[in-house]
Amino acid sequence: MSSLTLIQFQSRHLNPIDLRIRDGECVTLNGPSGSGKTLLLRALADLDPHKGEVLIGEESQQSLSPPEWRKRVGLLPTESHWWHPKVNQHLPVIDPALLFDLGFNQECLGWDVSRLSSGERQRLALARLLSNRPEVLLLDEPTANLDSENCRRVEEMISHYRSEQSCAVLWVSHNQEQRKRVSDQSYSINNGKLELAQWN
Repeated sequence: MSSLTLIQFQSRHLNPIDLRIRDGECVTLNGPSGSGKTLLLRALADLDPHKGEVLIGEESQQSLSPPEWRKRVGLLPTESHWWHPKVNQHLPVIDPALLFDLGFNQECLGWDVSRLSSGERQRLALARLLSNRPEVLLLDEPTANLDSENCRRVEEMISHYRSEQSCAVLWVSHNQEQRKRVSDQSYSINNGKLELAQWN
């Protein structure tokens, strides 16, 4: 069971909420800058303080060590972090098909991280995240720095992964058309409240 359940969950700027994202379901989230979207994702990844209960299936966050929780609940931040000089030092074991589907070949593993564009960093960060096989994906604007072709690649990759792995996905996006394409349910954060989004 890879569902994600929030029970009276509360983080900075966010009132207590109850939310369930089922196995294989994608829920999108938007809201004004500073409304707490990124803080919510970081809190769900156990990187920021929070109250309430979070569960993967029937297992609570409190029952797992932080490293185990973060392995199972994978966060892709808006700006990925790279701490080694070479790409292959971050991706010691990677499926070549995963790289290909994101627009790369295996030569990219020998690249210097310093030469990567912001879009290349984001796509390779997604490859790094998916190679860990998380049960839940927390995605903070994963296509913000991508052109339309690479945006399509990422959307297809995430759709395939959540279908194949029955993975629950919480995806922050400011693009309404994207939210319509990828989500089963969409919410917005307004004045600290999580509200079901209404399409215009």
